[in-house]
Amino acid sequence: MIVYNVTVNIDAEVHEEWKEWMLKTHIPDVLATGMFIESRMWRMHTQEDEGGITYSIQYTLESMDKMKEYEENHAGRLRADHNKRYEGKFGAFRTMMEVVGVLKP
Repeated sequence: MIVYNVTVNIDAEVHEEWKEWMLKTHIPDVLATGMFIESRMWRMHTQEDEGGITYSIQYTLESMDKMKEYEENHAGRLRADHNKRYEGKFGAFRTMMEVVGVLKP
C-alpha cells in the first residue's frame, strides 16, 4: 500500500475557509479521479515558527502505477486550482510512503 502525503501550512486568517474547501471540494475532487482508496486529513499539533496552521492530507493508493497515472493526468489541474485560490497564503510539500509493516498490541 502507498500513501501520498501532502503537508500544508496555511495562513491562520484563511485557515477555516481553506479547511472547509479542502473537505467539501478539493479532497472529493482528488478522490473522484479514481486513483485513491481513501483520504484522511490531520491537523498537526506542532508549533510553527512561521505561524499558520499545519495539516497533513494523506491519500491511500494501491500502487505506484496509480500514483504515476494521477500525476500524469490529474495532479496539474488540481494543484493549479489550489494554488490560484490560496496563492501566497500557504506552503506545501509532498512525500510518498510505502507501508512496510503493521504492528498491533
